[in-house]
Amino acid sequence: MNRTTLSLIAGTTALAAVTGFAVLSQPDAPGTQAAAGAAAQLPVERTSLLCPAPSTSEIAETSYTSFTPVTKGTGSDGKAELRAADGQSADGPAAGEEDGESGGKTGKQSEKQTAKQPGKPVLTPKEPGKPVTGDSSGSEAPALVGTADGRFAPGWTVQETTEVAAGTGRGLHGVNCTAPDTNFWFPGVSTAADRTDYVHLTNPDDSAAVVDIELYGKDGALKSAVGEGLTVQPHSTDPVLLSTLTDEEQSGLTVHVNVRSGRVGAAVQALDDRIGGDWLAPSADPAGSLVLPGIPKDATSVRLVAFAPGDADADLKVRLASPSGLITPAGHETVHVKGGMTTAVDLGDVTRGEAGSLVLTPTDRSVPVVAAVQVVRGKGDKQESAFIPATRPVGTRATSADNSAKGSTLSLTAPEGAATVKVTASAGSEGGTPVSKTYTIKAGTTQDIEPPVPAGLKGTYALTVEPVSGGPVYGARTLTAAEGGVPAFTVQTLPDDRGTVAVPEADEDLSVLQK
Repeated sequence: MNRTTLSLIAGTTALAAVTGFAVLSQPDAPGTQAAAGAAAQLPVERTSLLCPAPSTSEIAETSYTSFTPVTKGTGSDGKAELRAADGQSADGPAAGEEDGESGGKTGKQSEKQTAKQPGKPVLTPKEPGKPVTGDSSGSEAPALVGTADGRFAPGWTVQETTEVAAGTGRGLHGVNCTAPDTNFWFPGVSTAADRTDYVHLTNPDDSAAVVDIELYGKDGALKSAVGEGLTVQPHSTDPVLLSTLTDEEQSGLTVHVNVRSGRVGAAVQALDDRIGGDWLAPSADPAGSLVLPGIPKDATSVRLVAFAPGDADADLKVRLASPSGLITPAGHETVHVKGGMTTAVDLGDVTRGEAGSLVLTPTDRSVPVVAAVQVVRGKGDKQESAFIPATRPVGTRATSADNSAKGSTLSLTAPEGAATVKVTASAGSEGGTPVSKTYTIKAGTTQDIEPPVPAGLKGTYALTVEPVSGGPVYGARTLTAAEGGVPAFTVQTLPDDRGTVAVPEADEDLSVLQK
C-alpha cells in the first residue's frame, strides 16, 4: 500500500477520535469491493463549547448548568471547565479594565483585545453524571469559552438560562452553548423598530476570525457593506446589532453568518418591546425536509420563517405532528419559498391546545431550505415569545440540562415511524438518585411528557434521551416560569450530542485505496 495513503488514513482516524467532528468512511466505487468490517463508535476525546454574553439588562439573573452523561469506554481521566472569553470574571470586567473597553456593538473591537486571554474558570464540573451549576447577574456577565476532554467530553452539554423581570426582552431566555463553527443560518430575525436583535459572535482561538453577515428578506439580499469582513479578535466576543447593518426595516429576515477565516460561536438574541424575547439558535443545515419540534400546546401564535439558500424555489408541504397523528393546518397546506428569499407565514394558534411539531416536506422535487418558528404564549400585555429552529434528530443520544421538578416539559416526535426511547433523569446538582423511564411515540405524532424526576432531588438535573428502536426521533425541552403574570418560557431543541464518532476497525482491509 502507498505509504502516503496509510499516513492520511491514520491521521484522519486520530482526528476523528479526538474531535468528534470528523468521520472517515470508504465510499463504494464502481468496480471495487467495499472495505470489510464496520466502523466502531468511539467516544470523542476532546470538545469545546461557547456561551454568549447573557444580557444587557442590569436586572438580569443568569444560571449556567454543565452536564456530561456517563459514557462507556471513556476511562477515568479528563476535565471540563468554562472560562470568561475575554479575560473577565463572571461578575464583570477584569481588573484594570473600564466599561466600554471590550468593544462595541458594531462588530469592531478595540486593539487591547488582541492580547487578551481567557479568564479564570467560572464553572468546573467534578464528575460525569452529576450537573454543576453557577450563576451571574447584571449586564456585565461575559461570554464563556468551555473545553472538555477525556471522560467529560462525550455529550458535554451546557445550558445558559436568564431571567429578565422587566424592560425590553423581559422574560425567560435560554440557549444551549454550542461548538465553534464556520457557517450558521438564523431564519426569524428582525430589523424592525420594535425589535432589537443582536448576533453574538465569540472567538475561542488565539488568532482573529473574519466574518461576513448577510441578511435576506422577502425580496432577496439586503444591501449592506458594513456586514462584510468583520473581525472578531482572539478570545473575545462581539454582539452585532443587526439594524446597524442595513437601512431597511423588515421582520421575518434570515441571517447567514459565514466565517472566512477562523471559527466562531454564533447565536441571535431577539429582544421585543411588547412580547419579550429569547435566543434564536442556528437552524439545522439546509435540507429538503425539516422538523421543528416542541411547539407548546398553549401557543397563541406561531409564525413560520423559511429561506431557500440557492436559486431554486422550494414548495413545501406543511403538516403538524399532533398527539393523534399528522394533520394539515387549514389554509396553510403548503408554503412557497422563492430561491434566495425569505418567506414568513402566520399559522395562528395552529396547535389548538395540543402538543405539536411542524413537519416540512417537499411537495415535488427536494430543494434545501432552513426554517424556524417564533412562538408566542399569553395575550394582550401578558405575552412572551420564544423560537424553535429546525433541528437534527436525537440520533444516538441527546441531553437537556437545567431541569427542575416543576416547569420542565419534554416534547418528542416520530414523524416517520413509531419509536421507543429511554429518558434518564440524572442525579441532582445537590443530591438525588438517577431514574429512567421508557416511552413509545406513535408514528406521525408528538407526545409531551412530564419528564422523570430523580428520587430525592435537590437542585437541578439533566435529561438524557436515547432512542431504543424504531424510526428517527426529534425532541425539544420547554422551561416555564411565572414572571408577574407573564407566561415566561424558553425552548431548546435536542439534536444528537455527537458524543461518539465512527472510526474504522484497525484490521479493516484498505487495499481498495492502493494506487
